[in-house]
Amino acid sequence: MPRSIDYYFTLVSPWAYIGHDLFLATARRHGAAIVYRPVNLGEVFPNSGGLPLARRHPLRQRYRLVELQRWREKRGLGFALKPKGWPFDPTLADCVAVALVARGDDPKPYLSEAFRAAFEQELSLGDEGVVARILRDVGHDADVLIADARSAPITEAYANNNARALAAGVFGSPSYVLDGEVFWGQDRLELLDDALRSGRAPFVAE
Repeated sequence: MPRSIDYYFTLVSPWAYIGHDLFLATARRHGAAIVYRPVNLGEVFPNSGGLPLARRHPLRQRYRLVELQRWREKRGLGFALKPKGWPFDPTLADCVAVALVARGDDPKPYLSEAFRAAFEQELSLGDEGVVARILRDVGHDADVLIADARSAPITEAYANNNARALAAGVFGSPSYVLDGEVFWGQDRLELLDDALRSGRAPFVAE
């Protein structure tokens, strides 16, 4: 029976972008199913002790820029450290992913293009026109998906993902949850790979 990984992320997160392709490749290599659970960090952070970037100490903000450069080089990516369209309200873009999953569509093409638009092309995913163009580029009816994304069932599902994240012990994006074990951050992908390869029981806090 294939294993399943709950993928908690938001499209405004540069760390989710950095790890996205490697995560997909890791899951594919091990035949693991992905359960996509976009979350609103504005809801998760204050309920888990986190702080939004603008409220962090300047030392932490500077170190974050160094880490972005390290991981840009490590993952072989090309992205802006301070994209012009960032930060943006990711609600619509995230909810489009929720809507795609609800329809039974594969969200991977949309997510890959959306991450690239935000961090490589420096476009704001808070702009409905940008989101619509991405949807059309990957073969979807933008009007239908955007209407779905704004509907009560989808916005409720998005809110439920926040509650699910906190219940699972998730407090940041990206987080990958395998058999109840949380792997927080794209820099834990190698550890997730090890866990999938070994088939070990999940580690728990004693």
